[in-house]
Amino acid sequence: MPIVTVQQFPRSTEQKRELAHRITAAFVDTCQVPAEAVQVFFQESDGENYAKGGVLGVDLPKR
Repeated sequence: MPIVTVQQFPRSTEQKRELAHRITAAFVDTCQVPAEAVQVFFQESDGENYAKGGVLGVDLPKR
């Protein structure tokens, strides 16, 4: 049973729904597993719980 963990900044429910659908379809097509066997977990983190180059996300310059 494939288990996929997606770590990302917060996204809308609709975006997560679409991403879960596409990830599941990729496993079904590539690995020939039933869709019901694929589990997708979303771990969302805001800028206070993320750092790049030793700098917290909330302190990074905005792009």
